[in-house]
Amino acid sequence: MSNPPSRARTTARDRKARTLRPALRRVAVVAVTVPVAGTILFGTTAFAAGNTVSTATALDPAEQKIADNLSTRVQDTRLGSTLSGVVIDAESEKVVWGHDAATALMPASNTKLGTATAALTVLGPDRRFTTKAVYGSGTLTLVGGGDRTLTSAGLAEMAKTAVAGLKSAGLTSVKVRVDDSLFPEPTLATGWNDGYYPDSVAPVRALVVDGHQVTDTSLDAGQAFAKLLAAQGVTVTGAVTHGTAATGDVPVAQHQSDALSAIVKHMLKVSDNDIAETLLRMTAIGAGRQPTFEDGTAAVREVLSGYGVSLDNYEIHDGSGLSRANRIPAQTIAGILDVADAPRNAQILGSIIDGLPVAGEAGSTLGPEWGRFDTADSQCAVGKVMAKTGTLTGAIALSGLTRAEDGSWKIFSFIENNSTADPAAVKDALDGLAATVNGCWA
Repeated sequence: MSNPPSRARTTARDRKARTLRPALRRVAVVAVTVPVAGTILFGTTAFAAGNTVSTATALDPAEQKIADNLSTRVQDTRLGSTLSGVVIDAESEKVVWGHDAATALMPASNTKLGTATAALTVLGPDRRFTTKAVYGSGTLTLVGGGDRTLTSAGLAEMAKTAVAGLKSAGLTSVKVRVDDSLFPEPTLATGWNDGYYPDSVAPVRALVVDGHQVTDTSLDAGQAFAKLLAAQGVTVTGAVTHGTAATGDVPVAQHQSDALSAIVKHMLKVSDNDIAETLLRMTAIGAGRQPTFEDGTAAVREVLSGYGVSLDNYEIHDGSGLSRANRIPAQTIAGILDVADAPRNAQILGSIIDGLPVAGEAGSTLGPEWGRFDTADSQCAVGKVMAKTGTLTGAIALSGLTRAEDGSWKIFSFIENNSTADPAAVKDALDGLAATVNGCWA
């Protein structure tokens, strides 16, 4: 695979409509604690509310070639008749090509781009999530803090610290319980069915270890913790139970996650549904809301609106994109990417672009193990396209960036619904469209 494409721009630009107003921007760096609705913007974006896609601005020859080829190739029978697509120039925000760009379709995991934008803006890229162990009245309580990336190694370190503290206090026997009260009892999102549990997504709880997809991730983590305690000479009496830590319980151990920026990059690279849903709830809490699907998605809308992204025909019900009731137009996805790619937003949102899978990148959703960018039309774009994938039954999406033949970066979004072709064939067709934007498939 070629080296990932660099996002460095060769020309300076001031995309003032692509950043939150200064007061909110400063707050976001230290973690926003209030909603960002009503943000004042100093200009309009290519896809601000009410704007429609237009290619009235003259295209240069390379852009015209992209537009002409896309207009032909979008008729590919593999793509069916329901596709929303758009390409814009990242520097000028000129619309190079559009096809039903304002039509809202099921976006699948492209939904995660909005989730990531909201989480980074509200919580800040340096935010870490803390799992704690506290002791009181003979009970050691493992308290979930919304870290979906806690590993066995991290839990083992907590157990080691907790055991040392217990033994120094002369305690050799405890009960163990788990406290995941940070989030309410798990529920299904609109557009989910219980068949999603636990393989596509686990019930959303505030405590989990090793990303286990089980019905009760909290109890699972508590049982693992109890075994670690026992292995170090502390007797655990009774079964691990659910409970709530008391105010006076004494902290005995804690573990902090990686920074949110690293978590977002991982989430996007592998399209992790569980991380997305956990971040949706943590974002809601950070925005002063309840950690539910409804309040989490409301927080996403507020953030996107604050950046000037068009929410026309925009409807979401979860953070991962598993909901079959979600509807997002390609122009909105492109608008989100445009915001994330703007240099003035790099400090907060840069991990979104860094987290986009690169064509041919092993271990990502655009890796060869997924059969991506491996056809005669698209393999020329390996290492040259970075894009978020999206796949549900009847919905396939690909949205990202590439440096085109004219040397300018282009932002693209393609969302397909209801094709009768084999999903692998649809993905090949979308990869070909991305290669067309890059210009390597001329």
